[in-house]
Amino acid sequence: MGFPDKKELERVRRKLEKIEPVRLLPTSASKADKLKFELCRQFVVFLREHRMSQLALAKQLGIEPARLNEIVKYRIDLFTVDRLLDYAERLNPKLKLTVGQ
Repeated sequence: MGFPDKKELERVRRKLEKIEPVRLLPTSASKADKLKFELCRQFVVFLREHRMSQLALAKQLGIEPARLNEIVKYRIDLFTVDRLLDYAERLNPKLKLTVGQ
């Protein structure tokens, strides 16, 4: 298998241009934002570990697929801690959180 040709590289570039990037958490983030980020991460981990589609998980949680997509893209600005906790508890009713310093 050799290096992709120009046509294949251009096809991949066009596809990647349409993808919204995952957001990173700044080092100066508030504790609330760090908690929201961690809650979002839990959804990503759940999807991977259970090899589940976003659509299937959204149905299981009773939320719109677009909302779950925002969660897995770490759009923490669109959610409150309470809302993410509610979704996380639907995912895992035995959820326990430890709040650190």
